Amino acid sequence: MADTEPKPVDTGAAAAEEHDPQFEPVIRLTETVATNTAEEDEDVIFKMRAKLFRFAKADLEWKERGTGDVRLLAHKNTKKVRLVMRRDKTLKVCANHIVSADMTLSPNVGSDRSWVWNVAADYAEGEPSAETLAIRFANSENANLFKAAFEDAQASNAGKKEVAAPVAEEKKEEPKAEAAAPAAAAAEEKKEEAKEETKAAEPAAAPAAAEPAAAEEKKAE
Repeated sequence: MADTEPKPVDTGAAAAEEHDPQFEPVIRLTETVATNTAEEDEDVIFKMRAKLFRFAKADLEWKERGTGDVRLLAHKNTKKVRLVMRRDKTLKVCANHIVSADMTLSPNVGSDRSWVWNVAADYAEGEPSAETLAIRFANSENANLFKAAFEDAQASNAGKKEVAAPVAEEKKEEPKAEAAAPAAAAAEEKKEEAKEETKAAEPAAAPAAAEPAAAEEKKAE
């Protein structure tokens, strides 16, 4: 008779070793997605590393908002200048507002490298909010450069002054000029060497040319 009794199922270690599930991804990302920073139509006219603070009215104290590059961006069409600052690594916006004429940079008490100003509508958090901001630089020289660029941006937005040239374009021109200088100098050196070699060869050729003339004189005698 055929064996009709059910055989026991092995659920031990051997079955555990054979169980190796693999899950294929539902969607494969084969193309990179371009990110839009909303800065594509703007030129950078000022850029410098700094640390930003905001005054928390509820706690009556200054709180750090982020460290990174503070930039002044000029729109290519409207020429309007705004201040944008992003945090290092995360690139999250910690300041975003138009540089208006009613803003005043005031020196921070006890510091020659920090400025304080009031913003009626800052869009760092998405929604406009009134903020009191303070920014601190590495030294007083950098702080003064920022103040000059900030006031130029105010004059530009008020129509009293043309917007400054983009910083990025100026930096690109410098390496080209430096690279061209050694090449031109090398070409001039080669020309001078060729002239010296030609002059040195001329005296050596004179005696050779004189020998046939001397031979003709002897024949005539």
